Amino acid sequence: MKKVRKAVLPVAGLGTRVLPATKSIPKEMLPVFDRPAIQYVVDEALEAGIEHLVFVTGRNKGAIEDYFDRAYELETTLQNKGKDDVLAELEASIPEPGSMSFVRQQAPKGLGHAIWCARDVIGDEPFAILLPDVLVKAAPSCLAQMTAAYEQSGGGNVIAVEEVAREDVNKYGIIDPEGGTEGVIKMKGMVEKPDVDSAPSNLSITGRYILQPEIFKLLATQGRGAGNEIQLTDAMARLMEEQAFHAVKYEGRSYDCGNKIGYLTAIAAYALNDAEWGAEARQALADALDGAS
Repeated sequence: MKKVRKAVLPVAGLGTRVLPATKSIPKEMLPVFDRPAIQYVVDEALEAGIEHLVFVTGRNKGAIEDYFDRAYELETTLQNKGKDDVLAELEASIPEPGSMSFVRQQAPKGLGHAIWCARDVIGDEPFAILLPDVLVKAAPSCLAQMTAAYEQSGGGNVIAVEEVAREDVNKYGIIDPEGGTEGVIKMKGMVEKPDVDSAPSNLSITGRYILQPEIFKLLATQGRGAGNEIQLTDAMARLMEEQAFHAVKYEGRSYDCGNKIGYLTAIAAYALNDAEWGAEARQALADALDGAS
């Protein structure tokens, strides 16, 4: 069983659900309290032992690559002003040389196509996928919990899931479990936005995956699906016919930063849980709520 060393972060999306904020700023660079959303996703991957990150980018996404590079003028200014604590925090976000790759998805053909664009960098290894729209607050990180389950189940494919209200299953991709719904759950299928009455479970797919490299061959021949796009879930359903899939009901909470209310909720959650600023954030939010009433 090969170790999961690489992860793909598809960041080519336009962020239309949070316009106009994303008209000139990549949605992944929108700040969630004190740092861009993408930083939380990268930190999650690194905590899980990921050694190489592959960003699938598009037009006007250069700010992401710049963010993970050195900013010599800024660093020199901070050093000259004696702001060593801020400088140390900036330096902590700089990756090891050669630990990141950036590949271009020239046209918005869907998530499946974006993942396929990373095929040459991933090669013949199992790999993780982290959707940067989704932030997951968990300890250990969501992906770390998944890699533990991957090793426990002897490899294969692993998907992170969480419980949602039964009446809301028609908003999500839902797994079809084989047997129980606790621990590492063997899957026999998945359904995209099922009817409430026919949903096979209330376990929704969170946006974190560990997949085997055979998915690339299937993505290469995958026809267009929902939204006239090449869907990752369609290729995963085909791969499930040949390989085992397990779901992990991780301990934690996800925040969908791809919509305005989810983004707002994430800002509040991360601010309230910040070790340094949490108390002041709580008071500030309370004052804002009081002023809005």
